[in-house]
Amino acid sequence: MAVTRGIAEMTTRSGDVPEALGTADQRREQMLHAALEVISARGYADTRIADVAERAGVSPALVIYYFKTKDLLLTEAIRHYEDSWYRVGQARMAELASAAAQLGEFVAMSTLADADPEPDTSWQLWLDFWAQAARNAEVAAVRQKSDERWREVIADLVRDGQARGEFRAEVDADAFAICLSSLLDGLTIQIALDDPLVDSVHAYELAMQLVADQLDFDWTPSRGRSADRGRSGSRGRTATRASAARAAAASQKGSDEG
Repeated sequence: MAVTRGIAEMTTRSGDVPEALGTADQRREQMLHAALEVISARGYADTRIADVAERAGVSPALVIYYFKTKDLLLTEAIRHYEDSWYRVGQARMAELASAAAQLGEFVAMSTLADADPEPDTSWQLWLDFWAQAARNAEVAAVRQKSDERWREVIADLVRDGQARGEFRAEVDADAFAICLSSLLDGLTIQIALDDPLVDSVHAYELAMQLVADQLDFDWTPSRGRSADRGRSGSRGRTATRASAARAAAASQKGSDEG
């Protein structure tokens, strides 16, 4: 879920009056980007409006003017994050010829950090979002819409693959979408918590093996992926994630060409 890089570097002085038509939208996006960064780094409970304002280079009063409460700031940041993520995903999948490759890219973006357009603001953010959804009705409503969108994308990819003759026709696309989205959410939690047995590469492989088995198409992990799988803190897996993403892309490309 890509968030435009560089926006957080823009600064706004307290009391400034917009001088261009796009200034208000730019400020809003600037604050949402800052919220994503701060919440991911500190956690929702330890994030203050003042922290977001400082990161964005604006006054706390301006953040409150735009978002009213911290809960609303969280939900709007999630919406912004998702919209950007789906735009990137649609562009990537449009370049892939087969439904299997497109579904594989979707799984990769959900599990492999280097395949996620914005890896540093992903897994921890969702843990906070889910925790707040269990306690706050407004956040829960956003969570429900988010899950519906998530499942709809998966179901549409499955139906497209069935129409092309790539996937098993008997599979219920909606039921499959619930199963896969739940699996990906569960794997996300394990990755976010740095589970010693479930790093991002392993999560990707487990999910793709289930997808291939259920939809009945051939899929094989790239050679050397298991050997590349490393173990370190979530912010220290860059080399492993990068090699995993490259291997995943090479494997999927080879499947398309074959």
